[in-house]
Amino acid sequence: MRAIDFFDRGCLLDPNRALLVDGDSRRTYREAQVLSHRIGLGLQAAGMGQGDKVAVYCPNDMRAFDCILGLLRGGGTWVPLNARNAVPENAYILDNCDVTVLFYHSSFEEAVAVFREKCPKIGHYICIDANGNAGPWLEDFIAGHAGEVPFVRENPDDLWALMSSGGTTGRPKGIQLSNLVFETMTMSMLAHMPAKKPPVHLVAAPMTHAAGGIMSVLMAIGTTNVMMPGVKFPDLMQNIERHGVSYLFLPPTAIYGALAQPDVRKYDYSSMEYFIYGAAPMSVDKLRESIDVFGPCMAQLYGQTEAPAFCTFLSPQEHVEALAPGGKAQRLYSCGRPTLNVPVEILDDDAAIVPHGERGEICVRGNLVMKGYYKNKQATDEVSAPGGWHRTGDIGYQDEDGYIYIVDRKKDMIISGGFNIYPSEIEQVVWGHPAVQDCAVVGVPDEKWGEAVKAVVELKPGATATADEIVALCKRELGSVKAPKSVEIWEQLPRSAVGKVLKKDIRAKFWAGQPRQV
Repeated sequence: MRAIDFFDRGCLLDPNRALLVDGDSRRTYREAQVLSHRIGLGLQAAGMGQGDKVAVYCPNDMRAFDCILGLLRGGGTWVPLNARNAVPENAYILDNCDVTVLFYHSSFEEAVAVFREKCPKIGHYICIDANGNAGPWLEDFIAGHAGEVPFVRENPDDLWALMSSGGTTGRPKGIQLSNLVFETMTMSMLAHMPAKKPPVHLVAAPMTHAAGGIMSVLMAIGTTNVMMPGVKFPDLMQNIERHGVSYLFLPPTAIYGALAQPDVRKYDYSSMEYFIYGAAPMSVDKLRESIDVFGPCMAQLYGQTEAPAFCTFLSPQEHVEALAPGGKAQRLYSCGRPTLNVPVEILDDDAAIVPHGERGEICVRGNLVMKGYYKNKQATDEVSAPGGWHRTGDIGYQDEDGYIYIVDRKKDMIISGGFNIYPSEIEQVVWGHPAVQDCAVVGVPDEKWGEAVKAVVELKPGATATADEIVALCKRELGSVKAPKSVEIWEQLPRSAVGKVLKKDIRAKFWAGQPRQV
């Protein structure tokens, strides 16, 4: 099945149920279905062909989801564009992914002006909420289009989405996710997290990440999605109570923010069935507190964009059992057990399965795994292992009961607040400061973010620079998400015999005494 077929299934269940609630605006499944056909017809009339790449550049907004449904209806491939990325990074993604159509929100007009110069492959710009400087208002774009997009038979290998992930060089890679990947993700999630009542999903985290994927899956069972522009307190807690929310995804750092609110316990969370956390390790102490505050609804998923979301799962019941008298509390450090249709093993460098308890690379295979990196066979080969295994880059072990524990990362990627951050990209910017001789960027433990980005800098002899200067430089070039949260200036960085900076030694200084190294 195609992703749009799952939406149609949700529409069949109850066409009058609200698919989207955004402030005072509501869109029923049937209304969204009609609109998706109009947008699809408009795109086809504009020349979009089967499989053409279409990007959506917008904050959390119901109209962005309208566009996603429309481009899928018309046979396009969705290219998510993170609103938090620096403009040059998004320009690279658009060009690298061969995007030909861009839906955008009017708040991004300045960025779109850059895209018009840097991204010559884009032939159509469509503003979703107003008459745009670069193209027509969506309402005008679909004017005169009525009826239904002709049905196209499913091809499991056709792309549903082309998502982006950074690499060790910092350049984002296009991750090809097929219809079969979406179908596998949907079946797995709904098997492990069945709805007990008409579901309501609160979309507070960015739609371009896990929240959007979960939103897309849940439409198959007629879920109402309540949109928020971002994680904001006390709005989030109020919306859970007001709308009777049953599904919610947040990265750990946002959960910590909720727990820190002085009035967090005054709201009614009894509707919550699955409070899903993932995208970064979570403090076990904070997890215990979450269960105490929100109830027995905490659920952890583990995956990556290359094998989205549902490689392993730790259910609400398993959380409760771990905390019960005589329970195995250490399981709260795990990311659960392999899901129904995703084989997961711990492999050594030769792709041999290691015994229980021994550390190796977490590897997955099956229909959840991407088709490969777009136009990048070398990178695809680097993460592929004999036997059809996909190497995640995460180091972990499996206990005798099948629970997977993540203990480290094979590469230097930092996960801060649920976002993947690549040190080499930041190092390139820091090196550009005229006073910097050398630097290393590492992730250090942080109670709020899981990991925080730290730059350790060696200055040129006689040169001076302040930490604030370096942070400001990185914010200007990369945006606030990737900028270091702190900077230390050392007299000399540790180096190997051949002069290579020993990043592992630097990282070890900050992680000494921590129960896990991630």
